[in-house]
Amino acid sequence: MTRRIALLSDAAGYVGPNLSRVLAQREHDLVVGDPTPELLEDLDRLGARVEVVEGVRDLSKPDSSQRLVQAALERFGRIDSAAAFTGRIAVGRFLRSNVDDLRIVLKGCVEGPYHFLRAVVPVMVEQRDGQVLVFTSAAGARPTPGAPLYSSARAAANMLVRNVAAEVASTGVQVNAVGTNFMDFPEFLKANRAEDPEGRARVEAVVPMGRLGTLDELAHFSAAFIDGTSRFATGQFVAFAGGWA
Repeated sequence: MTRRIALLSDAAGYVGPNLSRVLAQREHDLVVGDPTPELLEDLDRLGARVEVVEGVRDLSKPDSSQRLVQAALERFGRIDSAAAFTGRIAVGRFLRSNVDDLRIVLKGCVEGPYHFLRAVVPVMVEQRDGQVLVFTSAAGARPTPGAPLYSSARAAANMLVRNVAAEVASTGVQVNAVGTNFMDFPEFLKANRAEDPEGRARVEAVVPMGRLGTLDELAHFSAAFIDGTSRFATGQFVAFAGGWA
């Protein structure tokens, strides 16, 4: 049985390493952006063939997504699934913002997903098969005090995913988004001043489930969107935020 080919834009941080391992365990070969040597050793032990693409973490650069797609096609000849990790955490009140702040957040949170979808989706449409998952933010699902520009940009990305999905649904290509918040990883902890026990307790008190989510939980949750096992959902945004959205 032919192994599926999964493209992950960023295997260096966030949930990229965790998701890479889960997909390797589920009989996928991988095209990964900027992996660590330790991750490559793990994937090799799991039996995955891996194509590495360096210097592509910033998807707001148009050539990042194009390089990933080109590498996948040259090595494996197709792309069965693809996941993009986009944007960056940005905080600050609207009344203290300026248009440069807006441009920065739109570049990371909207242009990045656009370039990724524009590079990956045509390949899958031609194949008449494929699964795409864009990681956005649960902040795009509701007003977010202290991060209004970020929330707005993430909402735009979620709607972009839904529009692209509707446009290509008849071709058999699925496009979905998972939006996270309150995840236990360094960038979130730093942005929310939750690196010490007191700060962490303050943030966890906002979460209905009373804790932060783990990257391993997120990897297993999101894998179902791109591992070929669930083929009848598209154009969906799903929040992974402990009940906050």
